[in-house]
Amino acid sequence: MIKKILGEEYAWCPVVGNHEAETPEDMAWLRDLGSGDIPNLIRRGPENGEETTYSFDFKNSHFVVLNLYYDGKSDIGTDGDISKPLYNWLKNDLAANKKPFVFVFGHEPIVSIPDFDNGRHRHKGDNLDAHPENSQRFQELLRKYGVMAYICGHTHNFSFAKINGLWQIDAGHCRGIAETGARSTFLKIMVGKNSCQVEVYRDDSKGGKYTLTNTIMQD
Repeated sequence: MIKKILGEEYAWCPVVGNHEAETPEDMAWLRDLGSGDIPNLIRRGPENGEETTYSFDFKNSHFVVLNLYYDGKSDIGTDGDISKPLYNWLKNDLAANKKPFVFVFGHEPIVSIPDFDNGRHRHKGDNLDAHPENSQRFQELLRKYGVMAYICGHTHNFSFAKINGLWQIDAGHCRGIAETGARSTFLKIMVGKNSCQVEVYRDDSKGGKYTLTNTIMQD
């Protein structure tokens, strides 16, 4: 479907979610995909997680894809957490980055937020907040290195909020009629010189445009 709609040359990087981590066939496919050629690759993930955690650059931005189910020994070893081995890898990656804009992707939110339009609330307390010490350490690291946004999923809701000085964007779902609890959502992030604008497209909705700034890189 991605090739059909967006074209053969469209670059895309899937993020491991809980359903993939629960399905051996999905994980085998993701590992195979991640072991291939990743455009503009900067760093592969830590030991035993090289295919499902990695970072890459594009123009003036640095992108980090995290597998939150990695525990150091297995890429399906946790219930969704920032384990110490994953944290250490991320710390080293962010410390080495020279790009002004940084976006970090992981499946589970820091905290679940109701859908932007209809207020549906899912997975409350069942996210990174289930491991508060690790979550707090993770948030402090992202703030330290001026990460522009943490982009997540899991709830199937779209939301957009600043949490302890850090933007969290829940990208929602794009399952159409297979998920009727909230509208399908597509996001386009436009990166400028000093800030970013998020364009939100939702089924049967006008969507909107929102501007991102953070506590380190202001307009």
